[in-house]
Amino acid sequence: MNIIKSIQNRYRLFQIKHFSITTYGLKIKKFHNIHNGRRCFIIGNGPSLKASDLDILAQHEEITFAFNRIYHIFEQTSWRPTYYMSQDDKMLANCWQEALKVQAKEKFIPIQMKWYFNIPINGVNFYNQRTKDEIHPSFSEDISAYVCNSATVVYTAIQFAVYMGIKEIYLIGVDHHFHTSRTADGKIVVDPTVKDYFSVEYNKDKEQLPIPSTELSTFTFIAARQYADSHNIKILNATRGGKLEVYPRVDFDELF
Repeated sequence: MNIIKSIQNRYRLFQIKHFSITTYGLKIKKFHNIHNGRRCFIIGNGPSLKASDLDILAQHEEITFAFNRIYHIFEQTSWRPTYYMSQDDKMLANCWQEALKVQAKEKFIPIQMKWYFNIPINGVNFYNQRTKDEIHPSFSEDISAYVCNSATVVYTAIQFAVYMGIKEIYLIGVDHHFHTSRTADGKIVVDPTVKDYFSVEYNKDKEQLPIPSTELSTFTFIAARQYADSHNIKILNATRGGKLEVYPRVDFDELF
């Protein structure tokens, strides 16, 4: 049994190193420049997220990325994401059944969730999630080989959007502010005036989930802006309020 497991682990390591030529990587390659020159909306799960804004995105058939437990807003809107992804093993372990039911054109999950965390996800596009560097995150130009992990799944979506050829990326619902967060050096900060998400149902299992760090996320957002600025790509913040000031702000209502 140990020999079989050893062979399996070696084969998985080989696939990780040559992911772009595996069946998983070849499926990801099909998304290259699929939306060349288009714009998209990356939807965070912050308390500023409004179902009425999602209705507008649906009405205009905008390309959208959404994450994790976005399904808690589905009862309020007919909108469904173009692309859905989740990469947090602790969160996904507690909601993988719901994730499988999300209606989206395509879903993306790290292969590591299936191989190493034993989360029984099937029927999705698997990508290779590279170990994160939270202070100096790099940016993958070929997500069929790997996607750079970071402190927020929004960064993953930005890498996907760029690979798909998108030139304008708008963020909404990315409040970048939490009731409980940790600093880069691990200090816990509590702001009792702040809600974490658009729904109180979103993180009822928060005691089992990692505490987010807006400081580490900021490093990630800066890395994304540096890449975008040097490659003629716009990242704009259309969130209603919030604390994210890395990107120029735009009024969501004026985009239509």
